[in-house]
Amino acid sequence: MPPRTDFPPVRACLFDMDGLLLDTEDIYTKCVNVILDRYGKPNLPWSVKARLQGRPGPEANAIFHNWAQLPIRPEQYSADLSAIQAEQFPSSQPLPGVVRLLADLGRTRYWAAKRGDGKQTTTTTTPTTTKPNHVHIALATSSHSRNFHLKTAHLTSLFSVFSAPRRVLGDDPRIPAGRGKPHPDIFLLALRTINESLPADEPPIRPEECLVFEDSVPGVEAGRRAGMRVIWCPHPMLVREYAGREGEVLAGRIGEAGDGADPSQVGEVDDGWAEYLPSLESFSYEKYGIVVPPIEVESEECMKDRVEDAEVVIHAE
Repeated sequence: MPPRTDFPPVRACLFDMDGLLLDTEDIYTKCVNVILDRYGKPNLPWSVKARLQGRPGPEANAIFHNWAQLPIRPEQYSADLSAIQAEQFPSSQPLPGVVRLLADLGRTRYWAAKRGDGKQTTTTTTPTTTKPNHVHIALATSSHSRNFHLKTAHLTSLFSVFSAPRRVLGDDPRIPAGRGKPHPDIFLLALRTINESLPADEPPIRPEECLVFEDSVPGVEAGRRAGMRVIWCPHPMLVREYAGREGEVLAGRIGEAGDGADPSQVGEVDDGWAEYLPSLESFSYEKYGIVVPPIEVESEECMKDRVEDAEVVIHAE
């Protein structure tokens, strides 16, 4: 079957955080290795780390402890690790392309704002056959509330583009126990938070109109199981771990959800629903039907009701 090419324009972008927006994956590894070194254990290999990425804390911890065989109770390990992370996470920074991408997507609210003030939309954008639309965004991260705040408290301008109701964290009570990534629940919930806050004249967004941004293999599978398109932008070392299996990763067919998961939810290799990017700097707006207005529109009256988004644009320059 040839890859699908007749996708509708993207109306919503759903973002993972660790290793996708922020450089936290190497920080995670550094923190874990401190404890492993205390007990004479080898550093965390990427073959194990790849299985931890994107998963909720309890599941990731179970996988880690089965491998590490530390001579301490899991509760002690968690306490020690949390203390080290509390020192390290506040140093996290956006990965290449992130600031610009979030600023651009945040600025697409202009299309809705301009229509809302009753005036005709006129811009200096490059001519396009795609109808401009507001691309809604949400955060869907397995990080629990405490770690989320440790990683983002110093980056409030960057994360202000995600309104509070559209931030779905790993300890969100609306996600059933055992249904974190690679299951689709977190992305479906993130989409729900968007649809519940759409204006009355805007139709609900369908899963195939969503684009998931992920770095982890379980996260890619979760996005595919949610019926969404996916951008896989992984750590270079993770790419090495899955060399030769990239097609399976993009199809969500690595099997991270286990034998009991619905096999009809995943895709097929080279089906056109997902792509690999080495960096978010190379993301193509045109490919996904996204039209970004020029930065000059920030000075228009209809845009002045969202000061926090303007701050994101300032940092993007």
